[in-house]
Amino acid sequence: MRAIKDAVHDYVEVEGAARDLLDTRAVQRLRHVKQLSTVRLVYPSANHTRFEHSLGVYHLARRALTHLGVDGARAEAVQAAALLHDVGHGPYGHQTEPVIERRLGRHHDEVDELLTEGEIAAVLESHGLDPGVVADHVAGEARLGQLVSGELDVDRMDYLVRDAHHTGVPYGTIDPGRLVRTLTFVDGDLALAEGNVPSAESLLVARALMNATVYRHHVSRIAGKTLERASERLLDETDLDAETFARLTDDELLATLREHPATEDAARRLTDRDLFKRAAWLELDDVPESVRAMDHAETREAERTVADRAGVDGREVLVDCPGEPSMPESGTTVVVDGQPRTLHEQSPLVEGLQAAQRAQWRMGVYAPERHREAVREAATAVLGLDEEAAVATG
Repeated sequence: MRAIKDAVHDYVEVEGAARDLLDTRAVQRLRHVKQLSTVRLVYPSANHTRFEHSLGVYHLARRALTHLGVDGARAEAVQAAALLHDVGHGPYGHQTEPVIERRLGRHHDEVDELLTEGEIAAVLESHGLDPGVVADHVAGEARLGQLVSGELDVDRMDYLVRDAHHTGVPYGTIDPGRLVRTLTFVDGDLALAEGNVPSAESLLVARALMNATVYRHHVSRIAGKTLERASERLLDETDLDAETFARLTDDELLATLREHPATEDAARRLTDRDLFKRAAWLELDDVPESVRAMDHAETREAERTVADRAGVDGREVLVDCPGEPSMPESGTTVVVDGQPRTLHEQSPLVEGLQAAQRAQWRMGVYAPERHREAVREAATAVLGLDEEAAVATG
C-alpha cells in the first residue's frame, strides 16, 4: 500500500490495481493538466492538477464502496475507474473539450480506446479486471458506475471541495465525508438515505455559488474562448492531428501555439494575461432566442460578420453564448418518509437556485480594448441586441 499526502483528504491510501495505474503514462500526464485551466488567471492559487483530483475521487470512491459493503473485484474495478475517470481530458480540460468533440466525436469520459489497449489495459488485466467494465464505470454505466459519473458522484464531491480550497473561496465547502456515508441504492439508483435532504441541498448551493464566482468568471471565459479558437486554427492550419492534440499537456499546447503564426498572438495573450475585453455582456432575457440557439458553425459565421462590419480582423471578435442554464443535481434521489423522491420535488431551494442561475447567465462578445466600441456597435446590429443592454465594462 502507498500512502500519498493530499491537501484536501490528508493521506490517500492507494493499493492494488490503482497503485500500479498511478505509474502509467496516461495517469502521470494528468500532473501536467490543470484542474481549473484558465480559472487560474483569476485565482492565482488555483494551480492544482487533474492528477490530484483523480486521487481524491479514488479516495472518496473507496470510502463510499466500504460504506455500501462492496468489496473484492467489483470494488477494485470502480476504484480503478475513479482514478482513471479524467484520462480522456485534453489539454486545459474542459476548455478544449468542444474542439475535441467536434474533431473526434467523443466526450472526455468515452475512454474505451485508452483503457482497452496498451499500458492501462495490461495493468488492469494483470489484476484480473476487465478494461471494458472499467471503461463503462467511467462513463457512469451500470449500477456502480453512478458513483463515478452521476448526479451523486464522488467526482463532483471532490472537485467542489478541492476547487474551493485552492481558490480560497468558501462556497464549495461541502462535507464529502458525510455525503459518502449517507449513500444508498434505491431501485438501482444511487440516492441519499433518510434525513439527508440538507446534504443534497449543500451540493446544489455549492455548485451554484462556485459557478457564479469561479467556474464562469468572465476573465476565465474570455481566456477559454481565446484558447478554443486558437486550437481550431492550430488544427486547421498545421499538420497536427486531432488525436495528438487531445493527448497534449497544457504546457505542450501553449508551446505549440507559440510556434505558429496563426496562433502565436493567442499564446502571447494567454501567457501575459493580455486578454480581450467585454465589448458586450448581456443577461438571458436580453438575448434573442435565435442567438441563444446558434450552433458552432452559426456562431463562427456571426463572429466573421461582426468583424467585417466593425472593420477588424476576423480573429479579433469572439462570441460566447452559453447553453441554457441547467441543474442536473436537482434530479438527485433522496429518501423522505421511506419513499424515494427527487430533490426538486422535495426542496424549495431548487426553484430559487434555478432562478438565480437564470439571473446570473450572461452572453459575451469579446474584442481587443481598442476595438470594443466598434465591435459592440457591429454586434448589436448583426445579432439584433439591445445596444443599451449590451454595454459592458472591464
